[in-house]
Amino acid sequence: MAPTDISNPKYFHKVIDCQWACPSHTPVPEYIRLIAQGRYTAAYMLNWESNVFPGILGRVCDRPCEPACRRGRVEEKPVAICRLKRVAADYKGEIDSFLPEIPKQKNGKRIALLGAGPASLTVARDLMPLGYHCVLFEKDQQGGGLMRTNIPAFRLPANVLDEEVNRILDFGVETRFGHEVTSLKAVLDEGFDAVFVGTGAPKGKDLNIPGRKEGAANIHIGIEFLTSVAFEHVKSIGRRVVVIGGGNTAMDCCRTALRLGAEQVTVTVRSPRKDMKASEWEIEDAEREGIPILDNHNPKEFIIENGRLAGVRFQIMRAEYTDGRRKLIPTGEEVVIPCDDVLMAIGQENAFPWIERDIGIEFGEWDMPKVDRVTMMSTRPGVFFGGDAAWGPENIIWAVAHGHQAAISIDLYCQGKPLSERPAPGWTLVSQKMGIHEWSYSNAYSPEQRVAVPHADKAVSLRNLKVEVELGYDDKLAAKEVERCLNCDVQTVFTRSLCIECDACMDICPVDCINFIENAEEAELRERLRVPARNTSQSLYVSDELKTGRVMVKDEDLCVHCGLCAERCPTGAWDMQKFTYVEAQASPACLTHHNAYLR
Repeated sequence: MAPTDISNPKYFHKVIDCQWACPSHTPVPEYIRLIAQGRYTAAYMLNWESNVFPGILGRVCDRPCEPACRRGRVEEKPVAICRLKRVAADYKGEIDSFLPEIPKQKNGKRIALLGAGPASLTVARDLMPLGYHCVLFEKDQQGGGLMRTNIPAFRLPANVLDEEVNRILDFGVETRFGHEVTSLKAVLDEGFDAVFVGTGAPKGKDLNIPGRKEGAANIHIGIEFLTSVAFEHVKSIGRRVVVIGGGNTAMDCCRTALRLGAEQVTVTVRSPRKDMKASEWEIEDAEREGIPILDNHNPKEFIIENGRLAGVRFQIMRAEYTDGRRKLIPTGEEVVIPCDDVLMAIGQENAFPWIERDIGIEFGEWDMPKVDRVTMMSTRPGVFFGGDAAWGPENIIWAVAHGHQAAISIDLYCQGKPLSERPAPGWTLVSQKMGIHEWSYSNAYSPEQRVAVPHADKAVSLRNLKVEVELGYDDKLAAKEVERCLNCDVQTVFTRSLCIECDACMDICPVDCINFIENAEEAELRERLRVPARNTSQSLYVSDELKTGRVMVKDEDLCVHCGLCAERCPTGAWDMQKFTYVEAQASPACLTHHNAYLR
């Protein structure tokens, strides 16, 4: 293998698995260290720079960072990254002085933002400091989009949502609430310099099975039901409720039904339990509240008695897997579940009847607009898409990532520059050495298991839609959980010229990830290591040839960044160096804590 080029910022960025997995590339280990130091405001601002909504995401993020967490490779549970983000939000101090200044003199460019969800709000956050005039169109009377209408208050309190949404609106965004866009052409005719479409995936899928029409009064689309509850148009539900679907929306529906007075709530899923789309913790929360989840149940018929919904008939299925493909096969068994109401949460899709088909925007598969995955621009120059509106239902953190990239593109477009000229990320690699065996970070391994998050008393929370179920960590619990972080952004950096090939580092490595071995092609080299490196998604760190003709090979997937190699090395060939990676944004003014690192 060729020697590893550690001057390429993508190399060590990929080694920080949590940050790499985060769509907005939040610097997770750094903000966890700030929490460990009690610097909650700094930790909050570090989050705000990249993910924009720390208080919201600290409660409802889909957490792609946690399955990637290196702690999960040495024990069962990863670091509670998401819940620590909430700690930063709950304990932050006054942050107004850290926010970017908004120019009073605008740059003359007007941007239309359609939909007040996380994608559009992120675009506004990034463009306002550059002097753009942003005009936000939203059919509801408040901002937040699906964060407000589809996430129940017992998971995301309104005051948390309002604070982080209004922080952006208070930058001077012109808001047109209660304004539903029914024609994109009409918006374009207003002469905006660019338009961003962040309208989400507002249409819930339906089930066309016998009895649907006759039972319509008591059969509800899940996201429409949640919206009606959020705006207090619906305040009660039947005694027996069946929820059809296995995603996070289904979990929100069933838990909401309990709080509206349902005595018996049952969730049914077509697939096996292991194939459910809902997050593991969402399923756990529903079951903690006593809601059964029945898998392999395929809805066949809504049963109508005396003109009213009386139950749902299900086929019992079994799954067969061939080459990774799943096929659901009826077993011949059927069951009927009696109910008074049904909530259908079987997926969401986009609906663009308001986008004229003769204005230069091409549509492709599933009647979705064709959008460039890098620039976020459609086939009509100056019209950009992001969030669920771009490629279908995703989650909040992906919407934020789309917003950042769209803001860069809009800024380039308005300046007449090629959208392909994306700004480079900022990064630094700095030694943490303070002495022979002293480091400027804590590298002691904590044997603590993941700290459980306290919950509100069920007797209280199940009676009130607005009582937040998860109480979050207090400062003492947070202090225990932060010690579980393995500091994956502090990299083991090898200097070939200092190595005397004593193999001391190899001997002391607790996970046997360091090897001194003859070079070979990657596939062969991976198999010849002391512990074969079979996770090809993570790199091998390979040195230039040493004096004996061998090379140093370290499996980045196995390394736990303990620093013992650097402490043991008699010549300093190994060093622990903190790698800081900052994803580029349209406005450097939003990177208040990272400005010193940008280059």
